[in-house]
Amino acid sequence: MHADPTPASDDTTPSTPETAATGGAGKSIGALVYFSSASENTSRFVAGLKLSELGVNIYRIPLKPGQPALQVREPYLLMVPTYGGGDARKAVPVQVKKFLNNAANRAWIRGVIASGNTNFGSAYAAAGDIIAAKCRVPYLYRFELMGTREDTRKVREGIARFFRERNATAR
Repeated sequence: MHADPTPASDDTTPSTPETAATGGAGKSIGALVYFSSASENTSRFVAGLKLSELGVNIYRIPLKPGQPALQVREPYLLMVPTYGGGDARKAVPVQVKKFLNNAANRAWIRGVIASGNTNFGSAYAAAGDIIAAKCRVPYLYRFELMGTREDTRKVREGIARFFRERNATAR
């Protein structure tokens, strides 16, 4: 694994994390950016991960159009639900597309995790496939709807390992 280049700085003020890192000697090891619809399924899954204890900042992509745009300026993993009811062309939520269309936000993405519904067949968790391909980042994990305890354990451990390894190679 190689160290990630630091994207060029811009003059945009970074957003404040929804939940700031508390572990990792008070220093952030990375971030998780997520989108959750009004159902709050992804939000509940993220809360269950307890990532701030591991030193991971958590940012939420706004749901409603009038909310301030999210500006992330640190390495992050993106967690996204899959939309579209099986139509892969509609799999990525509009809010996520808007967030990633900001080149400064897109420059910091390091991987993607997606949820989906196996009833969608080949479009199950397709948002992850699409984002990973377009942003040229690894698709790290997929889970069904709200996830299971095992999904929570695997994702928490996987995020911690991802940032530990990434940060070890950056030294």
